Amino acid sequence: MASLRAYNAARLLRSAAPFRASVSAPVTARRFESQLTTGTTTQQPAAVAPSTEQNEPDYSIAADKATSTFTPTPKKLQNGSEDVPFIQAAVISGAPMELQARTVRIYQESKPATQSGNWQGHHWRMDWDILSKGHRWENPLMGWQSSADMMQGTKLNFKSKEDAIHFAEKQGYEYFVQEPQSRRIKPKAYANNFLYSPKKLKHIRTK
Repeated sequence: MASLRAYNAARLLRSAAPFRASVSAPVTARRFESQLTTGTTTQQPAAVAPSTEQNEPDYSIAADKATSTFTPTPKKLQNGSEDVPFIQAAVISGAPMELQARTVRIYQESKPATQSGNWQGHHWRMDWDILSKGHRWENPLMGWQSSADMMQGTKLNFKSKEDAIHFAEKQGYEYFVQEPQSRRIKPKAYANNFLYSPKKLKHIRTK
């Protein structure tokens, strides 16, 4: 039995050798090129034009979008050749490929209508926008809406809007910013109703 295992292992290693050689292709990203060699001329890769199309999930794939088996597939993968002044973390961080197809929202939470405090509006929040299709189904046990979205309910807090934008750009996330809509309430006093006014007298009708 031991000799049979050794024979099978050797046969698998021999069959996997050409596959390993075909997979190990040279990286063509310009940030990983070495310019220290002399006497050899290397052809520079063609410049990648900045894409104006959003990297939203590709919903044209043949997948079941109504259950958890649907996974958002990005339309383009980040490989380090993007026209940005730094290398994006999505290239080397090992994060799931599906995160490149998601869009994050940067906003400042508004004060609730109740008598709660307003501490939640002191910082800026980043969360992942929900998927417009898929990843939701009705739970047969309770009838609740279940979701297989791995980023649902995930949020990050930042001290300022600039910090959140810088983090999104470093990670390679597509983002949009929602500016806070704050109201200005003028102070009012009951005594102002009896102040002298040179204009026409006001008639306050109660019926």
